[in-house]
Amino acid sequence: MTSIAAIGFCCIDSYRNLGLSYPTGNGIDSIAHLSRRGVRCAAVSVVGTDENGKRMLSRLKEMGIDVSHMQIRPGETSVFEMELLPNNDRVHLKNIQGVMENYAPTEEDIQFVQGFDYIHTDLFGKVLELIPRLKEKGSKLILDFSQFANEENMAKLLPDVDYAFFSVGEGNEQKAVELLKQAKALGGSIMTATLGEDGCICYDGETFYRGHSVRAEKVVNTVGAGDSFIAGFMEGIMKKMDIPACIRNGAELASTVVAQFEPY
Repeated sequence: MTSIAAIGFCCIDSYRNLGLSYPTGNGIDSIAHLSRRGVRCAAVSVVGTDENGKRMLSRLKEMGIDVSHMQIRPGETSVFEMELLPNNDRVHLKNIQGVMENYAPTEEDIQFVQGFDYIHTDLFGKVLELIPRLKEKGSKLILDFSQFANEENMAKLLPDVDYAFFSVGEGNEQKAVELLKQAKALGGSIMTATLGEDGCICYDGETFYRGHSVRAEKVVNTVGAGDSFIAGFMEGIMKKMDIPACIRNGAELASTVVAQFEPY
């Protein structure tokens, strides 16, 4: 069975104006979908001893995700306070870092993650310095840059990354093309830039593949669309689909996620 570990950031998204919240994180959202699709998944991060920490662990277990290397530390689980806007987009109000502030994987955590076929991480999970170690036994590294790519972090990280994902937003196709050229020159197998409702562009060093978004029946919350696209795309990679099919798989999954409140 193909396997993937998400290591790094996790939190609770809390919508004060709605009185609603859910466990999340870039990698958490992605592996939630992959676990449901038969991929062996593990979450490696930290939660507090508060009710939010218990809720995170309970939800992950419900989805069949291995939580044996989720650290539990005294204190608060990280929380992002959000507000859902009338156009179904969100605004970030405040981040309570809690136990995530001083998170560091143990040696046992690192060795555990090294046993997975794929490893997902992001810029905020406090594991970027460990990426070369995480890959020592042949795992493929997935890095979600979101909208925070810059020359410095790309040059430092991409030589060790196999699949990189960038968010550039609608109306930025030329910007995406230039970004992907720059990224691919630094390393990796496939570079992908998402363009919101305009779809995405993937680049393997030889061909640019243009993908279109799949129209959702309704839009409730756009949070998690990018993470679900990554999940669908990587499921295609794991099943040895060609790039256009991977794009389509990701777009179809993302279209279902924006039609619901939670990101998985």
